[in-house]
Order: sequence, then structure tokens, then C-alpha cells
Amino acid sequence: MKKSLLATVVLSAILAACSSTPTTTATPAKDATAGKAAGGSTSADVKNDKITTAKPDTKKEANPWAVLTDSNNILSQRSVYFDYDKYEIKFMPLVEAHANFVKANAKAKVRVQGNTDERGSREYNLALGQKRANAVKQAMFMYGVPEERVEAVSLGEEMPRRAGKDEESYAENRRADILYNGEY
Repeated sequence: MKKSLLATVVLSAILAACSSTPTTTATPAKDATAGKAAGGSTSADVKNDKITTAKPDTKKEANPWAVLTDSNNILSQRSVYFDYDKYEIKFMPLVEAHANFVKANAKAKVRVQGNTDERGSREYNLALGQKRANAVKQAMFMYGVPEERVEAVSLGEEMPRRAGKDEESYAENRRADILYNGEY
């Protein structure tokens, strides 16, 4: 089963990389869409046309965890968004950046919390939230993070970020949140 899931994740990543049309993440939050650069990325994603993954330089920075809250760093973005009724990761550079951070910091552990919008039964949403959390966990594993350092849990529809009944609210709630030890 793990080989099948890993093969699916790898194949999805390869197909996404080969796509002839650029893919963008659904960043429905108002603060995330402010400052959109050409190509669909936010100013926090791109610095001088390169994604800032910011492996912390512990010589310069007394607290390597500070990059997680630096709004100019991709690591401050903690939500991976999904399309309706899907669990394919749309913006792999975000997951890769978090995987690199976890690998670079031996004490770092992650909990990925899968979320859904309110549509669908409670049971269905719990299962879909788990699939979303597992997709992020498997991608981090693919980037070299030891499996025991990433926990995947589903919150289903229980922790909405926005309470509205419109597509913008639903899009904000279809996510997997990345939390580091000490935050959960």
C-alpha cells in the first residue's frame, strides 16, 4: 500500500512538473493574495525569481525557528490548499521548503492537520482530511524527512478557517496545516 501511495505521489509530482500550463495555488486568504506577483505566486513565495526555502544559518541566527514566522519566507506559509474533493498537492515548493527545514533541524517534528469544507458527511470529511494530511506527509517523506518525524491527522470539517457558505470560504477551509512541535 505504501509503495502504491508513494508511486502515486511521485507520478503526480512528475506530471505536475511536466505540465505545459503553469499551476497556481488557491490562496483564498486576503493577506495571501495581496502582493500577487506575475505567475500566480505571492511575494512571500518568490524573492528574485527564486523560491526562498531558507535553510537557517545557525551562525547568523540565534534562533533557527525564527524563519517559521518571517513573513518574507515561504516557511511562514503553513497551509497547503486543495481543490474541491481532491487531495493532490498543488504547490509542491511549499512542502519541499518545510521538508528541507525539518531535515536541517534535528529537533523539528511536524503534525499535518487535514481539513475540509463543510460539504459532505462528517465521516466523508474525516476521511478526505486524512487523505490530504497523508498526501503532505508522503511528499515530505519523498523529500527525505524520516516518517517518524511527521504525523498526519484529520480534523475534517471541525476547524474551519472561515465560516461563510461561499466558494471563497470553502476554498480557505480545504487545506492541510503544517504545525511544528510546540505548536500542537
